[in-house]
Amino acid sequence: MNTAIHITLDWHDWLNLFGHYLLLSMMSLGGAISTTSEMHRFLVEQHGWLTQAQFNDSIALAQAAPGPNVLFVALMGWNVGMNAGSLTAALLGVFVTMTGILLPSTIFTYQVAQWGHRNRELRPVRAFKQGMAPVVIALLLSTAWILASSAGGPGVHWPLWLLALISGVLIWRTKLHLLWVLGAGALLGALGVV
Repeated sequence: MNTAIHITLDWHDWLNLFGHYLLLSMMSLGGAISTTSEMHRFLVEQHGWLTQAQFNDSIALAQAAPGPNVLFVALMGWNVGMNAGSLTAALLGVFVTMTGILLPSTIFTYQVAQWGHRNRELRPVRAFKQGMAPVVIALLLSTAWILASSAGGPGVHWPLWLLALISGVLIWRTKLHLLWVLGAGALLGALGVV
């Protein structure tokens, strides 16, 4: 199924995309995946540069592939460029989104990690680390909500929601490896249960 759309992007749009990913980079405290709700708002809802299916596919494919989970950002940039109509635009999309998401956070993380290590025993540093945990968890939960709700609400497709809930509890409360949970989900999907 071809979910591609045709869009026109000028240099202002590319600059806007780059600037937005620069800002998202500074919000990505739980990793780039924690900012997907804002990426969704910007790319799908506000600008219409990606379809819901392209957005979900970008995340799913990158998460299934070996390597860093930030690869979904490259796939989103690729899809924006392909929707703009060329391989060159797709490569530009990858460059713009990946540079935008990686550059500020990498520099900031490097500097803060050095400072934090030198001052790890200070009460404010320990308090900051403990205070950021709920923020990161909330950002990850918002990502899960957006990805799950694209298939319809719990009343529409309850087996999928139940599977997501059971998977989350298993990962949280047991030492079961994530690949076993993914495999079980794939098997249930192949059998048509979800």
